Amino acid sequence: METIKLHNLPHKVNRIGIGTWAIGGWMWGGTDEKVSIRTLREAFDRGLNLVDTADLYGFGTSEKIVGKAIREHGNRDDLVLVTKVGVEWDEKGKVWRNSSRDYILREVEDSRKRLDTDYLDVYMIHWPDHRVDFSETAEALQKLMDEGKIRSIAVSNYSPEQMDEFRQTAPLHILEPPYNLFERDIEKEVMPYCKENDIKTLTYGALCRGLLSGRMTRDRKFEGDDIRKVDPKFHSNRFGQYLEAASKLDEFARKNYNKTVRDLAVRWVLDKGADIALWGLRKPDQLEGIDEVYGWKIEKDAMQQIDQILQETITKPVGPQFMAPPA
Repeated sequence: METIKLHNLPHKVNRIGIGTWAIGGWMWGGTDEKVSIRTLREAFDRGLNLVDTADLYGFGTSEKIVGKAIREHGNRDDLVLVTKVGVEWDEKGKVWRNSSRDYILREVEDSRKRLDTDYLDVYMIHWPDHRVDFSETAEALQKLMDEGKIRSIAVSNYSPEQMDEFRQTAPLHILEPPYNLFERDIEKEVMPYCKENDIKTLTYGALCRGLLSGRMTRDRKFEGDDIRKVDPKFHSNRFGQYLEAASKLDEFARKNYNKTVRDLAVRWVLDKGADIALWGLRKPDQLEGIDEVYGWKIEKDAMQQIDQILQETITKPVGPQFMAPPA
């Protein structure tokens, strides 16, 4: 098991964190509370001590499930709880960005209630909101930290310029960007900026919504509100290329490390410099393989071979920009 120390937190955390977007059900075809709670408790028992959620995930559903799982598990102080704010919604499921002071100070109370906790280890702005001065947003989070309601300040999906503006008013401890073998935009500017300014990176999407799980097939159908219905990677003109790349990476991983593409994908994120990679969970069997990520490294020449596989296979790469909520 590999661990790392995060700013302002008393103990180290596992470098693989628990992602709970799918547990919320919204955009993932529904949820099963009992199964989700059992999954989370098994993850805690296995030493995964950082859990990442958001008020938006299932419009509060994910936070409620996480809160129940932590209460049943006990030992709240041994866990690192990350949640997000900054995207508001209405009863019809319409969403929009809102990082105003009033919304943050109101919503933090709702999140603490749903999560059944007095404090949040990390409180994060989900998406940059240009309708509100970044100084107003930063001041609100600083106020919450001064009051002891949160321990660390974080943002997600911010650019270096946006982080610079934010940091003029309050400290910034963590950034949560998308990062995986297929979505690598942060390598150009974001990751170097974070390293230079001692901002920890908690990355999401290590398995790229299942494309790098090793379980995806060409005949897979996505129903209901599943987000992959609107993800360009899963459309016919690209889906085959991404699956072919995953297959070739699986062959590479098995030949060189006796691992699977899933293991390779998460190990790659960590070895490329991310401090923590989130592992999305909602069923107990999705915990299988986490231990396979530890205890080995991807060498420099292997990294180059992986790049070559991607370059030769994916001719129409596309990023995660489709996920951004309306500004």
